[in-house]
Amino acid sequence: MIEMADIFRQYKGEYLREFGDKVLPSHRRAIDDIISCRTPELGGNLYSCPSCGKKQYSYHSCGNRHCPKCGNDDATLWVEKQSARIPEVPCFLLTFTLPHELNKLVRSNQKDCYGLLFRASSNALKKLAADPRHLGAQPGMLGVLHTWGRDLPYHPHVHYLVPAGGINESGKWVRTPYEDFFLPVRALSPIYRAKFRDGMKTLGLYDAVPEKVWKKNWVVHCEPAGQGPEVIRYLSRYIYRVAITNNRIISLRNDKVTFRYQSCGDHEQPDHLSQE
Repeated sequence: MIEMADIFRQYKGEYLREFGDKVLPSHRRAIDDIISCRTPELGGNLYSCPSCGKKQYSYHSCGNRHCPKCGNDDATLWVEKQSARIPEVPCFLLTFTLPHELNKLVRSNQKDCYGLLFRASSNALKKLAADPRHLGAQPGMLGVLHTWGRDLPYHPHVHYLVPAGGINESGKWVRTPYEDFFLPVRALSPIYRAKFRDGMKTLGLYDAVPEKVWKKNWVVHCEPAGQGPEVIRYLSRYIYRVAITNNRIISLRNDKVTFRYQSCGDHEQPDHLSQE
């Protein structure tokens, strides 16, 4: 089976000769770590069976969050830690996306814009939840950044796990009056858009945004997600999973990599193929 490490070993030199001046140090480190993961270069542990005497050598993992071989142990620990903080109550999953017209600008200013994405979305959520016509309380929320879609384009968005209620000014739990959603997304979307717009002005990036972006509807999605700990396990896949895992890679032939991907919104159909 072809792995990401095999592709990096074969093409690292050529790739860096052509694009090396544009490759961040963190990206170079990720390439090197993936290449050396679970190889003699990182050493390992020798295990011996006390009954039969059989010995098994296991190489160390690189631990890089971008490595397709690593992350499972970290995901398990994260799920255990977060599950202890989330009550077993019905929860909703809210997703805040950005218009695709912003992709180039956001990608060139990732640190600032990702931070703004979290602030604008969470503050919009808190503002609408505080309205007594909807909830009249402050919700709890756990947010996770995701930067690609099912069909693997650049697509920054935030997923929030939100319990179905909040704490009011009297310190009492207030349950959302809605059954199928936490808050009306049509009311949430313009608040989110306005807060992101104000944030872009503060960052000095407003003038680089096409005017039509502020006139279109921004996508906010909300759906019931089950009990808290169940959703934590779901979210862990977004934190510790890389875009192209080794089992998605089909072949490496004639300098072309063929891999599977899933069409966006196509949950029932089999994975599609792409060559790069």
